[in-house]
Amino acid sequence: MHKKETFRAHFHKYWSLYAMMILPMAYFTLFKYLPMFGNILAFRRYRPGMGAFGTGWVGSHYFQRFFRDPAFWGALENTFLLSICNLVINFPLPILFALLLNELPGGKFKKTVQTVSYMPRFISTVVVIAILHEILSPSGGLLNRLLGSAFGWNPIYFVNEPKYFRAIYVLTGSWQFTGWTAIIYLAAITNINSDLYEAAEMDGASRFQKMRHVTIPSIMPTIMVMLILQIGHMLSLGFEKVLLLYTPANSNVSDILDTLVYRTGLMNQNYSYAAAIGLFSGLIGLILVSTANAVSRKATGDSIY
Repeated sequence: MHKKETFRAHFHKYWSLYAMMILPMAYFTLFKYLPMFGNILAFRRYRPGMGAFGTGWVGSHYFQRFFRDPAFWGALENTFLLSICNLVINFPLPILFALLLNELPGGKFKKTVQTVSYMPRFISTVVVIAILHEILSPSGGLLNRLLGSAFGWNPIYFVNEPKYFRAIYVLTGSWQFTGWTAIIYLAAITNINSDLYEAAEMDGASRFQKMRHVTIPSIMPTIMVMLILQIGHMLSLGFEKVLLLYTPANSNVSDILDTLVYRTGLMNQNYSYAAAIGLFSGLIGLILVSTANAVSRKATGDSIY
């Protein structure tokens, strides 16, 4: 009774905060949790128009099938290689950018740099790829013109060349998300106790030493949480951008699990097979998150749970 009365009093006092939770809870319920029931299709044969949950139980048939599928293993390899490249480049970049931005004196220049770095985040992926195609176009792109006038190179169709695909994917992500992700680290830096900097300065520490021995250790919990989340999304690379950059010529490096699921499910209408691949991808992501969380908790004492 006492707990019920306490909850009622708490709800009455903070009802506006509970009201703000309605939309996020509805979003996660409708688009995250309810679709999980669709994973049953990975174990049942689905035919359009013959029931929402398939027509017959097939067990692990579709899992055995994609384990024998060379296209699956190629897509899995491409996914991991692209994820590792993205992690190595685009994870430390926002941290470095936030550290350098924090060293700038407050003023118009710092605010301008912050604003300019945030702006690409508000450009849709479709527009980013369209701009990229214009810049890299072999018929009149800015990059090919510069290379032709400076070095006499023949036009190169960069987007169509497999050897340039991963670099293009990673660098466009760097341009689009570095400034936006740096906001998280800047927020963590602002919460550092100024007494720590004053004590370091009294000990004769330089700006670099204060960054190394005060700033970085203080934001390490935030860095580890972001790293765990990043590792958990290693198999979710951003389906839209990969699909927009995908061409038959670069398919041997650009075909990832998400595009394989798209082709298998929507184009070939093999929904159960696509559901099995998607479920496997989700399980691998869960294992990666759990492993990274355990390693982080043991090594640094910081973790998500």
